[in-house]
Amino acid sequence: MNYRVQGGKQLSGTVTTNISKNAAVALLAASLLNRGETILKRMPRIEEVKRLIEVMESIGVKIAWNINGDMSIKPPKKFDLSNINRASAEKTRSIALFIAPLAHALESFDLPAPRGCDLGKRSLGAHVDALAKLGIQVTGDEAVHSYHVESNGKHPAELVMFEASNTGTENTLMAAARIDGVSTIKFASADYMVQDLCYFLEQCGVKIDGIGTSTLVVHGKKDIEESVTGYPSEDPIESMFFFSLAATTGSELTVERCPIDVLELELLTLESMGLHYERGIPYTAENGKTRLVDIIIKPSTLIAPPEKIAARPFPGINTDNLPFFVPIATQAQGDTLIHDWMYDGRAHWYLEINKLGAHAELLDPHRVLIKGPTPLHGGEIEAPPALRPATMLLIGMLAAERESTLFNVYPINRGYENLHERLKTLGASVEAVE
Repeated sequence: MNYRVQGGKQLSGTVTTNISKNAAVALLAASLLNRGETILKRMPRIEEVKRLIEVMESIGVKIAWNINGDMSIKPPKKFDLSNINRASAEKTRSIALFIAPLAHALESFDLPAPRGCDLGKRSLGAHVDALAKLGIQVTGDEAVHSYHVESNGKHPAELVMFEASNTGTENTLMAAARIDGVSTIKFASADYMVQDLCYFLEQCGVKIDGIGTSTLVVHGKKDIEESVTGYPSEDPIESMFFFSLAATTGSELTVERCPIDVLELELLTLESMGLHYERGIPYTAENGKTRLVDIIIKPSTLIAPPEKIAARPFPGINTDNLPFFVPIATQAQGDTLIHDWMYDGRAHWYLEINKLGAHAELLDPHRVLIKGPTPLHGGEIEAPPALRPATMLLIGMLAAERESTLFNVYPINRGYENLHERLKTLGASVEAVE
């Protein structure tokens, strides 16, 4: 699928933040821990979720997904990996989250190695090191592109993550959840998807102390056989997409159901760039935990921020939100420095916006200097094989005068459901074409 965009229009209207991709895939993986039925509410119909479902069904899991998005998951009596859907597994890095749950069902197995976004070298070292402390050994076999897992010596432990990795913390949590005894995870990620996973594990009867902090104490239990209903929460990265869209196109948009505790530094940074917005009264998400607000972004005259913009572990600016500052910076007066230190290969994708008339300069593999404001014009660009940079370019095209084409938008569909149709409701001209 390609997107044909007629840009340069002011947009208006209201859009609702969808359920988080990252929380959804974490809870899908965690459902493999439960020998009873798991219900996951309002699951997003995105490619990332679909690929994981294909893998789960290929190893014996029964899944029913109703029209409202609610999903019923029933595990087999015994997982069978002999006919695992390798093609689907290799399309997403999220497959790595299956390591810990399957390690509680099988003492020895091979899992296709994850691929997912092309963001340079992203080691699973944080997973491997932490899981080893809990008695789960993971080794790689590059010849057949798979991971081999041995898990016949599981035990509780106190461990330190050498990186506050979101998925590394999630794998470690799922490993500790079904090991009898108390495990302590230090320098853990406290990000939104990790919190959602903790809430789900608590529903499964696993007590967790320190949710929302960098030290998690997990009171594991050997077996989980419950009827559980999980509520993945709203996606702060999608909220930020619409903030960026409004700011870049000079539009007034109301973005509903924004998980505010994961967006406050993003909004503070946007304030420093001259963006005006109104913030509604907080209310609670369906999971009973996440605070949501409705936010109205106002047309604003933008300036470069006084400091560089860089991601930080929660509660700092989310690394997935960093790319959305790129199109905003093209319309801000002055020089904006964006420091993408986390990934070795993502910053160079930001330069693709130059094909729309921007002035972005790569200072080194991690730092991009954007000079603004520059008028944007139409262009033809192949979507980068990375979700957030691809979506950032779509924002640039919506702000650009004349027609643009973004080719091969599968990376966008990995994380966003029916995005072009939702954009049309705001007055955007975006057509999905073959």
